[in-house]
Amino acid sequence: MTNSRHPETLSLHAGWRADPTTGSVAVPIHQTTSYQFRDTEHASNLFALKELGNIYTRIGNPTVDVLEQRIAALEGGAAALAVSSGQAASAFAIQNLAKAGDNVVSSTDLYGGTWNLFAHTLKDQGVEVRFVDPSDPQAFARATDDRTRAYYAETLPNPKLAVFPIKEVADIGRPLGIPLIVDNTAAPILTRPIDHGAAVVVYSGTKYLGGHGTSIAGLIVDGGNFDWGAHPKRQPALNTPDPSYHGAVWVEAVKPIGPVAYIIKARTTLLRDLGSALSPFNAFMILQGIETVALRMERHVKNAQAVADFLAKRPEVAKVIHPSQQKGETRRRADAYLKGGYGGLVGFELAAGREAGRRFIDSLKLLYHVANIGDSRSLAIHPASTTHSQLTAEEQLATGVSDGYVRLSIGIEHIDDILADLSQALDAAGKLKSAA
Repeated sequence: MTNSRHPETLSLHAGWRADPTTGSVAVPIHQTTSYQFRDTEHASNLFALKELGNIYTRIGNPTVDVLEQRIAALEGGAAALAVSSGQAASAFAIQNLAKAGDNVVSSTDLYGGTWNLFAHTLKDQGVEVRFVDPSDPQAFARATDDRTRAYYAETLPNPKLAVFPIKEVADIGRPLGIPLIVDNTAAPILTRPIDHGAAVVVYSGTKYLGGHGTSIAGLIVDGGNFDWGAHPKRQPALNTPDPSYHGAVWVEAVKPIGPVAYIIKARTTLLRDLGSALSPFNAFMILQGIETVALRMERHVKNAQAVADFLAKRPEVAKVIHPSQQKGETRRRADAYLKGGYGGLVGFELAAGREAGRRFIDSLKLLYHVANIGDSRSLAIHPASTTHSQLTAEEQLATGVSDGYVRLSIGIEHIDDILADLSQALDAAGKLKSAA
């Protein structure tokens, strides 16, 4: 395996060279549920974590393992866990640390599905999520108490697109024994949150990592850079005997393996018990996407910048939401963390409001109207009536969604064709305003 740190190389070579039996260069799809043990001692050692290996595909699979190794290498982490979706990854990331009566402090700038997970489903499970405005990093400290188990944020939050202060918040949490968990779905290749102090990174692999819009997947990366044992009262889930696994104290049980207590616990308890396993076929499909993600992100970034510049000149557009249009501290953070460009998402608000947004969406011919981002194709959606529709009006505004907001996920088509479609759709939306 190469020792390269370059994502263009890692995305093709990390975690795999060739099949030792057949010589296959492509990663095989191990479409199996179970695995033959060498003997009873081997089986016993696997179940007791004295050896690492395959037991049952709900817990691990050779195809999925390559995906986990590859994303860990790309993110500069120690190990990773693949799960069935990005939502499962977000839930597991919190549930691995927080139990009933505990709390997590989260940025308000979140994808609507994550907001609902945090505000309602986790609340029903007894875990409180406290939302704070990330424009002031100290808001995380003010919301912290003795039962705060983690901080949570999105690098490039969808749809607000104001880059999160990763290092600033990570530095607040570390002396307290509180890890920062960062969802990096919208910014692969562009930044590595672990390099800036994040302890855990999560992904919806469905988006840019896959890029083809065919397969759903989630990923959790353990940075291996957080001392879970330094504050045992702060992190009881990893420092007290776990009755679900022979009374294992995770920070001690995994020492012979490495600094991966967090991810091993997630695999052997949450994945084992809740069963949000990634299918081997979907793992194979996400691997195909990762092979070209570095190249695709270059085009996503270039095209999105051109779209932002174009929209800023259109009279129908009241505001463009894109890091290149930001100023002050928000822009400084974008420049500090997004070294590979400002990403592939662009938001804008139409001056004529909600009905103009509907007219714009319905007039598109090239761009797809779908609830996804990160596809190689260009996509558009009206969040207030779709992805964020379950949120209250106040919650929508907190996440950056207004009635007239339209979100674009700019693909890798020729920029002239993208701009031509946006132009004719804006013309249609503009007629609504003139008619009024």
